[in-house]
Amino acid sequence: MVCIVSRTGRHLQKYSKGRRLVVGCIPYRFKNGNHDIYDDDYELEVLVVSSQKGQKMMFPKGGWELDESVEEAASRESLEEAGVVGHVQHELGTWCYKSKSRDIYHEGYMFPLLVTEQLELWPEKNSRQRVWMTVEEAKEVCDASWMKEALDRLVDRLSASG
Repeated sequence: MVCIVSRTGRHLQKYSKGRRLVVGCIPYRFKNGNHDIYDDDYELEVLVVSSQKGQKMMFPKGGWELDESVEEAASRESLEEAGVVGHVQHELGTWCYKSKSRDIYHEGYMFPLLVTEQLELWPEKNSRQRVWMTVEEAKEVCDASWMKEALDRLVDRLSASG
């Protein structure tokens, strides 16, 4: 068994122009393994996680550390917060958003993560819930407008490539 722990603290995180750089993923899979968007059985599912205080649902995200690429940060956050691993795909975009807890702004980068494995044990299992849901359900439960916009971009991208 391998033991993985979450990184903590902000002293080793990247900042740009006073803004903390945040990286996140939209973990996704195709229900029933069907990737054909024109098939009636096609259903895209995305994985959302609860905030550490458990009151809000969102996509996995966190600070970009000094010793990693942006893709490595995206993959790490999905592993730490949601317990999933997979293929980080081309960036969905960058957003500037206001922190919910402080009067500061962050710069957020979002990536799709095609999930290949879901772990039973992961670093933040005891502090977060994870839930697979449809795109429509995710839009209802996620407060962050920038994350909803990233989700729309993912859906558009997958529809265009189908």
